[in-house]
This record gives sequence, C-alpha cells and structure tokens, in this order.
Amino acid sequence: MEVASGKTGLVLAGGGARAAYQVGVLQALKEMLERTLQFERIQEHIDSGALYAVSVTASGYTTGQSVSFFQGGSGLEGWERNQRIGAAVSLKLDYLLASSALPFIFPAVKVHREYFGDGSVRQIAPISPALHLGADRVLVVGTGRQSADQSRARSNIYPSLAQVAGHALNSIFLDGLAVDLERMERINRTVRLIPPEQLAEAKIELRPVKVLFISPSQPIERIAARFVHELPPMVRFVLRPTGAMNRSGSNLASYLLFEEPFCRTLIDLGYQDTVVREKEVRAFFEDTGGN
Repeated sequence: MEVASGKTGLVLAGGGARAAYQVGVLQALKEMLERTLQFERIQEHIDSGALYAVSVTASGYTTGQSVSFFQGGSGLEGWERNQRIGAAVSLKLDYLLASSALPFIFPAVKVHREYFGDGSVRQIAPISPALHLGADRVLVVGTGRQSADQSRARSNIYPSLAQVAGHALNSIFLDGLAVDLERMERINRTVRLIPPEQLAEAKIELRPVKVLFISPSQPIERIAARFVHELPPMVRFVLRPTGAMNRSGSNLASYLLFEEPFCRTLIDLGYQDTVVREKEVRAFFEDTGGN
C-alpha cells in the first residue's frame, strides 16, 4: 500500500468510560503516567518529520472557552474563533489530565491561570483543531452509534433521572461531533463544485478534506447494561435511585463504567469494527493523487 502524502488528522471524541472504545481508559496515578508518557519525545518526532502536530482540547470553567493546546512544527500559529481558541504550548501531563477531567467525576485541573475540564464540554467543532493544524484527511473515531434507523419510539413512561442525565451527556459528547461531520461533508460538496482557479482567485482558503468515520457497530449503552453489576457497591448504591441500574438508564452508566470488563469489551469492539472495514481504512490512507 502506498501511503498518502499530506497530513492526516486523528480526532478522538472521548466521552467518559466510552472512550475505552477508542484506545482504552488510562487508569493510573499521576506519578505512573509521568514515568510512562515521555512528553519530551513529542518534539523529537516533530523535528524528525514523523509527527506534524499534537493537540488536546480542554474547556475553561472561567472563560467558557474551548481551548486546543497544541504542539507542532514551525509555522503553525494559534487561532481564535467564537468560544474556541488554539494555543501553542509544550504539551505535558497537566494538559492531558485537564482534557479528560469529566465534570462531577474528576477534579478540574489548573493550567496557567484557569481551571479546565473535559474538552468535549462546549466543544461545538471537535474536528476543527485538526483542520487548523493542516490536516487534509481526517480519521474520526466516535463513541456513539450511527444508525440509519431514525424512527421515533413511543413511550408512556416518565423518564428517570438517569435517563435524563444520559440524554444530557449524549448532547455534550456526541452531538457536536455529528453536527461537525455533517458540516464538513456539506462544505466538501460545495468546494468540489467550485473550480480550483476560482477559489485561488478569490483567495478563499477552503479545501476538500477526506474523512473516514469509525463508530461502534453496537449501542454502547446496551453493552453497559450488561456490566452495571461491575460497579463498586457504593457507586451502585448511589446510582440505583436514579434508575441508572436499569436498562433505560444505562446511557448514564456507560459514561461511568471505568471497570476493566466493560472497557475491555469496548476495546475489542473497536478493534473488530476497524478490521471489518479494512478496505475502507486502506483506501483512506492510500495515495490516490487527490481527496
């Protein structure tokens, strides 16, 4: 396979314990991470050309801004949009911890002058950092199932607290990515209708971006329903009155199940979902001479 030229961006949407679908959840003490994650090697790989840039996004609790902290090669500049900015830094553990600090579950992390939490909060354009950093193709790994079945279900049962909370978490972690993907596809279709010379003449900095989206083939909330008994007794005691231990409330549980059996199941699912799409993945990375 001939590997494509240009820059490929990788977007990991996150989502509490659901992020195990992407890589697995890091559950280690800060001291262990500092020994394991050699952040100084990021610059080594950038200097060698093996890596162009790395970015992690966190949400500022004071300003309300979604800040993408990035480290990259020379020539990359920060950006500023409505409630979103990009800041050039030398990445270290604190940025990673801030980016994954799920509200109400993990403590906020102070970076520079502000406390930050999970980057999915108030992130209305999760793919944009990869584009700002120069990617011309983007591999997006989501944690919500993309279903063609949009039929509305009938229910006469009042929603439980867990069901409402799960709905809110889906809005935070899943909806922004879905909308951003739709926006990107719409822009791609529009750009392809405009002759390149007209774009250059008008000095419009738009380009088609190749996209591959991988998402769970099975509803993660249904998988979570099989593993809620793995939660610690005290957590089960707290969640039971909310309805999170029932199938209808398993959406909430799916964000909190940092237990090994559940995470291992999601990792295996992510692996299998990628393997069955091998032709698409190979085509995505192959150099076809265009987007």
